[in-house]
Amino acid sequence: MILELDLTPFFLIFVRISCFFITAPIISFNQVPTRVKAGLALFLSLIIFQTYPIENVEYQTVIGFFTLIIREGITGIFLGYITNLCYYILAFAGGLIDMEIGFSMANVLDPATNIRATITANYYTYMVILMMLITNLHHHFIVAIIDSFKVVPLGGGQIQNNLFELAVKILRDYFIIGFRIILPFFAAILIVNVLLGILIKVVPQLNMFVIGIQLKIIVGLSILFILVGTLPTISEYIFDKMFEMFRLAIEVLQ
Repeated sequence: MILELDLTPFFLIFVRISCFFITAPIISFNQVPTRVKAGLALFLSLIIFQTYPIENVEYQTVIGFFTLIIREGITGIFLGYITNLCYYILAFAGGLIDMEIGFSMANVLDPATNIRATITANYYTYMVILMMLITNLHHHFIVAIIDSFKVVPLGGGQIQNNLFELAVKILRDYFIIGFRIILPFFAAILIVNVLLGILIKVVPQLNMFVIGIQLKIIVGLSILFILVGTLPTISEYIFDKMFEMFRLAIEVLQ
């Protein structure tokens, strides 16, 4: 009985960490082998179990223990998914940019998520991931999930009534950040469309459809080249939003 009480917290810690790795940014990507994810989750669980002052969790029956496992699994998945939503903002913005400049039909397979994405979406996402790895931001995610045991104890994760407010805030920020990224492209293409409209009236003999496609691509690629210097700012903003969403998700689970 003593052995069961000692190993129960470790098993629940392992469940939360493992479920967090299923949906967390970078770690959940398909390029990361499953054995690496499992080994890292086991290693972190051992560290937390040995270093953190975690009390034994009481339960009455097998159903009670199964309920604790479900709670910890939902807690880990919820924290990782909320954090990973900020990553998909880049795919949303890249898709709108390609729709403006005419690359929306050129979809490629994203090997990280096994979903089809546009060229600019892959460009933005991989550049932000590269900056995340360079700055060791993935270490902060691991520290954040470890610190979550201080705020949300084992078996204590419960979805509160403010979940709807969190969903509304995430949806609002999702569109605001996405439209901020595509605003220079939208303004440039809007000017191009106005100029093409004027040219149609001035020189109706020209085929503006053919000229417009090529002109939009040239302008879009030029704006993309000019805005390369803004990638660190975009990355920093996305990272701040990730940690803000993680903090709000913790508050929902308390």
